[in-house]
Amino acid sequence: MTLSRSLSRRAALAAVAAAAAFVLAACGGTDHAGGTHPAPAATASASASASAGQHNQADVTFAQQMIPHHRQAVAMAEMAATRASSGEVKSLADKIKQAQDPEINTMSDWLTAWGKDVPQGMGGMDHEMPGMDHGDASSMPGMMGSDQMGDLDGASGKVFDTMFLTMMIEHHQGAIDMAETEKDQGAYAPAKALAGDIVTAQTAEITEMHKMLDAG
Repeated sequence: MTLSRSLSRRAALAAVAAAAAFVLAACGGTDHAGGTHPAPAATASASASASAGQHNQADVTFAQQMIPHHRQAVAMAEMAATRASSGEVKSLADKIKQAQDPEINTMSDWLTAWGKDVPQGMGGMDHEMPGMDHGDASSMPGMMGSDQMGDLDGASGKVFDTMFLTMMIEHHQGAIDMAETEKDQGAYAPAKALAGDIVTAQTAEITEMHKMLDAG
């Protein structure tokens, strides 16, 4: 009878020990230093987040140059609302404004998050941009000078239409060149994706504008 009780007690203790070991294993293993290993899913998520946030100087340059570049395109597009004679030109101009305004906001948010200066004003008409003088603005691909912007602002009707399309083709080509550089040299995935979108959209718009000029 005593032997039976002893065996029963040992069996119960063994069961408790096994259950405790199972609970510890379920909470996560330990490394050699005594710390716990994070779950594989948590580690993968942290790595992905860190990778997505990485950026380099090419990303900063892309955003700081494309913002004033876009602002100039928006300014040109706003002129078309009252100066263009072609409904097609007005429709295209509105599409350009609707696409590029949000992109300006997105790139401004990136620069703010990275602790970098957000350019003010727009190239070609307003050179009051910190860190970017007249030479810097006009040296960006496709940027119009203040004289060209003044001429466009003073035109109307079919003359405006032709001038707008000719200038915007050049402006778009400059943006495509800048975007291609970002695709090749950038590190920030969202910026590279935006660059790809710019190449696709503005290449299509260049084709559309050439057709308008040919129909002219």
